[in-house]
Amino acid sequence: MKIAVAGIGVAGAYLMNQLSAMRDVQVTGFERMPEEQHDAVCAWATCENVMSGLAKNCGLNFDDYVLHDGKHMKVDLGKDHVDLKLKGMVSYDKIRLIQDMIKGTNIRFGRAPRKEELEPDFDLIIDATGFHRNYLPRLQNEMWIPCVQYKVRYENGKEPFDDFYLKAFPSMTGYFWYFPLGNGYAHVGAGDFAKGHNQFVDDFMRAHECEVIKKVGRPVRLSPPASCEPFTDGRKCVGVGESIGTVFALLGEGIIPATWCADLFVKNMHDLAAYRNAVLEKFKVYSLVFKFVQLKIQGRFSMVRHAADMIKIYNHMKAEEDRFGMAVRMADMLKVSKI
Repeated sequence: MKIAVAGIGVAGAYLMNQLSAMRDVQVTGFERMPEEQHDAVCAWATCENVMSGLAKNCGLNFDDYVLHDGKHMKVDLGKDHVDLKLKGMVSYDKIRLIQDMIKGTNIRFGRAPRKEELEPDFDLIIDATGFHRNYLPRLQNEMWIPCVQYKVRYENGKEPFDDFYLKAFPSMTGYFWYFPLGNGYAHVGAGDFAKGHNQFVDDFMRAHECEVIKKVGRPVRLSPPASCEPFTDGRKCVGVGESIGTVFALLGEGIIPATWCADLFVKNMHDLAAYRNAVLEKFKVYSLVFKFVQLKIQGRFSMVRHAADMIKIYNHMKAEEDRFGMAVRMADMLKVSKI
């Protein structure tokens, strides 16, 4: 079976690693960035408890990639704040992990071929292009959030925070993040549905002098898998990861969900109907989380009318503390829901 993987982020890299090890599969990757410019454009925070197992599937030790092991995260709510105890949340060298996942695989960098170019040569085309969803039908009425991020360096002792920090924007339209990367480096960025993120980040960087290493901007899809069908083009193409909405909207987090989705594809690659069902089941709660975020952004959330949904989200996150890498408390969730 000949397979093309378009987009070599974490999900695409994981697929290249796993599919290349299969005897009956010939896989080729396509990445639009030239190899020397290949980079991971989104934030580098994830949960070590989960990523360790996914990296192990690729023959890698995730500890080798950890840059900062978080202990606490301050979530600034304006007039109040939440101090989250972290239980495995880390920043990590995402691009080096990707590079090691794809080592020895066949990837053509600097190319984003059209679907029509790939169809004659491949039995299956995997769209792992993330938000852009280049090979799948366009979505209608989807929801996404614009983001910007800088990699910066501070002189010793001038880092504004020594651990993870978030600043939530009013009505949960987005948040600002500060993720330490060790040795004075950090990722500083924000996403905001109300489009105030660029100004906020600019103001922050003026207040905290730093050297800018790199700037990237990209949107993040918030619509869940149930709102991102079809997962295929009805012919040879199938989506994996953010291209089909595997982002936990409350946190804007997609690294682990995208890799889980890639794993579901590997296990169901010969039955795309089973793959679709597995994705919808695995990420069923994401629709509920998306509804909560959407109501907050639109100013239609009611603590009375929507209490049952919020309790379901809390119960899910509480049961999955090890997956989220943080202690989950109802008191904290109530504070966040009031902004």
